[in-house]
Amino acid sequence: MRIPRSRTRLSNTLAACAVVSALAVSTLAGAAPVVAHSGGGGHHEHSTRAGDGSAGSAEAPEADPAEVAVLGREHAEEHAATRQGAQDLGTYPQATRTARLKALTESQAKTNRDYKASDFGAFKEYFDSPDFGVHVAQLPTGKVLLFSFERVETDPTKETAPTQIVGAANRGRAFLWDPQKGTGASAFKKVTPPAVTMPDSTGISRPAPIFCAGHAFLPNGMLGVFGGNLGANGGSGAKLSFVFDPWSETWAMNEDMSVGRWYPSVVTGPDGRMLIMSGQSELGWGTPTPIVERFPALSDPVPYRKTDIPRFRPVDRFGADAPYKLDYPHLFSLRDGKIYGLGRSHDQQWLFDPVKETRGELAQRPGAADRSYGSAVPLPGGFRGPDSVLVLGGDRTDPNTYQLAAGKWKTKEARAFGRTQDNTLLLPTGNLLTVNGSYDIRDYGNGLYNPNADLKYRHTELRDENGDWRLGPVQRLPRGYHSNAVVLPDGRVMITGDEAQQIANDRDIKDDIDGTIEMYEPPYLHNGARPALDYVPSRPLTFDERFTVASSTTEDVKRAVLLSPTTATHSVNTSQRHVELRIKRQGNGELDLQAPPTAEAAPPGWYMLFLLNEEGVPSVAKWISLEPNGARS
Repeated sequence: MRIPRSRTRLSNTLAACAVVSALAVSTLAGAAPVVAHSGGGGHHEHSTRAGDGSAGSAEAPEADPAEVAVLGREHAEEHAATRQGAQDLGTYPQATRTARLKALTESQAKTNRDYKASDFGAFKEYFDSPDFGVHVAQLPTGKVLLFSFERVETDPTKETAPTQIVGAANRGRAFLWDPQKGTGASAFKKVTPPAVTMPDSTGISRPAPIFCAGHAFLPNGMLGVFGGNLGANGGSGAKLSFVFDPWSETWAMNEDMSVGRWYPSVVTGPDGRMLIMSGQSELGWGTPTPIVERFPALSDPVPYRKTDIPRFRPVDRFGADAPYKLDYPHLFSLRDGKIYGLGRSHDQQWLFDPVKETRGELAQRPGAADRSYGSAVPLPGGFRGPDSVLVLGGDRTDPNTYQLAAGKWKTKEARAFGRTQDNTLLLPTGNLLTVNGSYDIRDYGNGLYNPNADLKYRHTELRDENGDWRLGPVQRLPRGYHSNAVVLPDGRVMITGDEAQQIANDRDIKDDIDGTIEMYEPPYLHNGARPALDYVPSRPLTFDERFTVASSTTEDVKRAVLLSPTTATHSVNTSQRHVELRIKRQGNGELDLQAPPTAEAAPPGWYMLFLLNEEGVPSVAKWISLEPNGARS
């Protein structure tokens, strides 16, 4: 492959070129939407390159002709001066970060003028966050939990996480964001993980390093978090086991797992218990554990009440192993009650029976390439819950999507281009939205630890009810490795994550506000008035129960759906679920709805209830909880 001339200068002045390349590529990102389709395969080359002059000199900097054409001479000369300043400093200065963010902001605005909000949605807010958002969870209180690590480096061309560090610097952190309080500092609350003394021979207590753990929801709305970073040896697994209680906004520590897990996956089954699989062991990278563990253990009751806080509770060992070669497999509980374990290797696709505690073979996924962190989504299956999964992303050379249904794989409609590190979400309509994405792990298209990004990956993609994809507007930052997104109860999508890009575009690297959040409004928020959902039962609902909700716009309601709150990291989101509810009666300000028939259709727990009109515009959601008959007896 021919290397563009702009890439050859990176080794000489990486920090300065991060700005010039971002500006140069903004020409591509700012063109008509169809341009992004030309990226095709993973080895994408920019159609517009930087100027031919060397990056910086002792003389007055010369403006780049390509930048002059896009930005005007005065603005281009400002960026030329910034590049020279970065070279003179020999580091990654604040001026570089400021200029990068300015360039990305401008190119986003220019590109998105070509996208009509009612057809493609729109980006409306971009604001600071105290956390990187390596892990996120939409809690049933409406607040969002973000957690990650304390940075050990402010240069985005170096490793910022304490993966290899043993001792006090290897520490975790966590915050809550309350959307009801807006976007300022007062909307965030620190909820630091409990202090632990890790088995690393230092004897130093520090907030638990639970970054790169696995997580899923318990039926009582609490978040189970398992594993984390022990430090050194390429990433060693911690045996940590915690629960975050959204009701009291506190952490509870449980007994250690039997093995360390760095990059595990967790899923909640129809019995309300979690299966914990995979992850590198305490011995370090290259030692994935085949042991499957369960929480709560069979000897303990499943927690359904808000007051049932698992504390100092054990895991137990599941009857079958899961010898995944690669970490973070996708796990889903489908309507047959089985757990579908879709590994990143094409030949490691397994079916787990949580009752018989067995593992069986599934057909091999098409394509022999290992997936480098891509999405997977259980597709809507009506009121009986999902019975198929769509696997997509994780391979920059493959834009296809692959559906597993009835034990067989089918190649489905392709996206505009292949991407890794993407996040694909189920929307209240049942349509899909892809955000984020990159060239590879810590590679945005120009080599490892280089924040200069191929900006085509900023494009969102939307999948309609027919399965067809189309490119949408671009987000401000390119977000790849460690990027995340969740659907909020008001139907907006919160996008965050990727510590490297957040540091590279930090408004003030000297403060302790490390992260950023972007808000995307899907098309349905630009297509007229929303239905009203005025009241839902506050008590728990049982499966197949008929219940009544209030709406002042009952005549406009065409659908009622449950959307599970999601928790995600590393492109893995095991909690997604979209279930239609049967409307049994409507009128006089009320609707009678029927709950999902079984726990296999919708595992016990908390869900967002949306009402939708004929145009697919959703109400603001209200929360309901599902549990089996007799769960509290």
